[in-house]
Amino acid sequence: MVRHTGIGVVAGLASALLIGVVVQATPLALALYLLAPLPILIVAMGWSHRTGLVAAASGTLALAIASSPLRGLAFLVSTALPAWWLGYLALLGRPKASGEMEWYPTGRLLAWVAVTAAIALVVVVMLSSGDHAAYQERVRRLARAMLQLQMQETPSRGAGLEEDDLARIAERVAGLAPAIMATTFTLLLTFYLWAGARVVQISGRLARPWPDLPATALPRRALWGLAIGGVLALAPGYAGAFGVALLGALSAALALQGLAALHDRSRGKPGRTPLLIGLYVLVFLTQGLALAALTLFGLVDALTGRRRPAQAPPVA
Repeated sequence: MVRHTGIGVVAGLASALLIGVVVQATPLALALYLLAPLPILIVAMGWSHRTGLVAAASGTLALAIASSPLRGLAFLVSTALPAWWLGYLALLGRPKASGEMEWYPTGRLLAWVAVTAAIALVVVVMLSSGDHAAYQERVRRLARAMLQLQMQETPSRGAGLEEDDLARIAERVAGLAPAIMATTFTLLLTFYLWAGARVVQISGRLARPWPDLPATALPRRALWGLAIGGVLALAPGYAGAFGVALLGALSAALALQGLAALHDRSRGKPGRTPLLIGLYVLVFLTQGLALAALTLFGLVDALTGRRRPAQAPPVA
């Protein structure tokens, strides 16, 4: 137990250090900053969720002392708790009558990734901005600055735009900001979970067998989150921001389901590898458009529940 506690403390300090390097404002510092949740996820899945909780607490305490209590709290909400929570869920299991373990389904895990991303995002925004009006004004200024920068780089895009037009566009971008950020955070959390599990699997400490990722499918009741998000999006203040964030996070989860469905349906078919490579290249090049198409495909897949049985061994 003492050894596990020590491992948790070291992992938490490593995660806090990765967060701290962002002050260097270099591409390498940003890359290291984005990897901050991994140490906590790795110890949570490789040792135990209690070790992950120790890592979350030690990293939070270190940042609170070295930087400020607010920064420590932001680390706890945005990095430490999501990593610990997802690591805990990944190792949930119960014995079946046959004596084998039934592990937490990857589809439910993906749904929790989206919900966790939306909640964490809004709480961090509340901590950093306080008043919702101040948050909106800050996002509007940022959106306006980005639009003006784009217009300077490509003057043809800004031709004919008046000041009022620019303000209206900035207002719309600000309204969509929670969805955009939640989409990105959901994709990042999914990557962290996959990468952390891979590291633990390679080390031989992953308790559960590697899941059949192409078979991942959100539970249908998770789709109620879209309705809840749509209703909340109409509310004022942070409730509305959470609704927009939830819509963005679940859209990202559906896009990942659409991607998994394409992997699943193409198993055993000729030309599968070039097809999938082309798909990933298309996603990279078109970004938002490809994600929208994958989200729609994932939604149809979730509503119909039609997946052909896998004809091949599980593929990661």
